[in-house]
Amino acid sequence: MRSWENLTIGGGVLNRIVSIIMLLAFSSVVFAEEPPPAKVVTGQVVREEVATTQSVTGVLYYERVSDISTEVVGLVEEVSVNQGDHVKKDDVLVRLNTELLEKEIALAKTRIEQADLRIEHAEKNFRRLETLYNSSGVSEKDFDDARYSYQDARKDRQAIEETLAKLLIQQRRSVITAPFAGIVLSKNVDSGAWVQQGKQLVSLGSSSDLFVRAPIAEDLLQFVRPGESVEVVLNAYGRHTAGTVIGIDPVADVKTKNVFLKIKIPPMELVAQNMSATVFVPSSEKKSLSVFSRAAVTRFQGKDFVYTVKDDKASLLPINIVAYLGERVGVDNPYVVAGLPVVIEGNERLRPDQPVVVAGEL
Repeated sequence: MRSWENLTIGGGVLNRIVSIIMLLAFSSVVFAEEPPPAKVVTGQVVREEVATTQSVTGVLYYERVSDISTEVVGLVEEVSVNQGDHVKKDDVLVRLNTELLEKEIALAKTRIEQADLRIEHAEKNFRRLETLYNSSGVSEKDFDDARYSYQDARKDRQAIEETLAKLLIQQRRSVITAPFAGIVLSKNVDSGAWVQQGKQLVSLGSSSDLFVRAPIAEDLLQFVRPGESVEVVLNAYGRHTAGTVIGIDPVADVKTKNVFLKIKIPPMELVAQNMSATVFVPSSEKKSLSVFSRAAVTRFQGKDFVYTVKDDKASLLPINIVAYLGERVGVDNPYVVAGLPVVIEGNERLRPDQPVVVAGEL
């Protein structure tokens, strides 16, 4: 009987120990699931006098386009580019066959060598007769004939040299190269084709002259300044870049009275003429706005927000962007005040009320 009681008491103690161990294990799992504070970098909101902006849709185009033609007649031997290729200045675009031309060049060089021999012979004869003429050893007619033969040989060589120079120019122009760095907009010839002088071979757009043509209402011109930087977004990729207002087209739209801004943007890969772009143009006089880094902006369900830090936790604030300023944005929300810290690094992984640790400030 006593041994059974000891076993019962021991079993109860054992059950309590097992329960404690399970409770501790469960607690450790719960605490392990709590994420550690997120490390973020913040920047401060500043107050500035800036203009609000309005978005308009424009199209890309190349301001400088060269329709490259051939200056000589010939058979196309090689076309080194295709439509859409990027080329550097002096890259070979089209090469014409020069086999017959090379034979003419070789013949002209041989004729020059022959002319040199005639000149040498005629000069010796002229110098000999000149000596004899001075001592009255030959007639004036013989002396004049020798001088004429010598001068004629020299003129003949000069004519052959000019022919050779022309042939060499034709040879150089049989290799058509890019006059500037750019993109091949169209290719109008293939190898094996016979081309006449003036035939358009390739159309080339200058990559350093990429522009956006954007229509704006004429009453917005008062807020736009030449040389001013504006925000440009390539709609195909959502790619942002800074454009520079160069001026306006001299002709406005007859019906809408819109004018067209000419905005230069940096060279870009994988862009095509007539692609669309969104341009943010000034639409007001300058006013006081809250400005901060565009990196702080996060989008959720089509709306813009920023995270700030409050009581060591991430706090989500909706914002109304009224100005795009390159790498910064301007908002008019009254609660976004100067000095407010906004998260500019690490915000893509945050969620509201998540604990955060500020690892730095920019």
